[in-house]
Amino acid sequence: MKNEAGNTHNKRGYLNRDFELFHIKDQKNLQFEFHYHDFNKIIIFISGKVTYLIEGKAYRLKPWDVLLISSREVHKPIIDAEEVYERIVLWVNTDFLTRHSNPDCDLSSCFDRAYNEKFNLIRFDPSELKDIRTILSHMEEACKSNEFGSHILKNSLFMQFIVQINRKLISTRKNIESSDIEFDESISSILDYINENLGKDLSIEHIASRFFMSKYYLMHKFKNQTGYSLYNYILQKRLIAANELIKKGVPAMETSIECGFGDYSSFVRAFKKMFGSSPKKYYMNLQKEQKLNEKEH
Repeated sequence: MKNEAGNTHNKRGYLNRDFELFHIKDQKNLQFEFHYHDFNKIIIFISGKVTYLIEGKAYRLKPWDVLLISSREVHKPIIDAEEVYERIVLWVNTDFLTRHSNPDCDLSSCFDRAYNEKFNLIRFDPSELKDIRTILSHMEEACKSNEFGSHILKNSLFMQFIVQINRKLISTRKNIESSDIEFDESISSILDYINENLGKDLSIEHIASRFFMSKYYLMHKFKNQTGYSLYNYILQKRLIAANELIKKGVPAMETSIECGFGDYSSFVRAFKKMFGSSPKKYYMNLQKEQKLNEKEH
């Protein structure tokens, strides 16, 4: 059992394994900022009173709800400190899912589907929950164990779990009560526009004109609905997109242009502030880590 940790940047946590499981039960006045991870995240809500904000949508959670959060999505929980908050959190390495996928079965498709459909919540039927809870219980035990084969066992249990998640997401998601999800349609459209046009003009004046709002009303409404200033949201999403390109080996100058940064030096400063190193050094460090991981496998 572990505690989910963060760091000083808007990126929280660091994952260098196949996956990590945290089972957390606390009653604290926890105040989270909006943040993202460079890995995929699954939250299994067990108890408490929590609303989860993901990219402009507010999900009121019920016991054993499952949230899928991809590495591209900013999010934060709003937690009522008067109730005990219990949850299981899985940090999932995309490379791990890729290694165990094939052309007919892409295990990461659940995160892609949730991101593309802008719907992060899975709610299992009572008849389905028994199997899910059993798998999670056995997985948690295997994660703590040092017995023979425990690593293989925990990975196989995780595979069972992620297959069930994908099957559920493919089959249906229409059983969620609309009262448990809140979002503003105009802000949702603006978020879509931003994420589809990160390399283009996203000045406040341009967005306000496109959506027939005054820029002051736009800024106020965006902040009220998302918790982000419009400028900071655009900057963070551009940097997340830049991070993905740098990981693929795209040169920093090309990355800055593709992600909509008008000034290269400003891009490097913003990247370094968010990720702790320049784009070039960041890529070199990733290459070193990849070589070490290849030796381990």
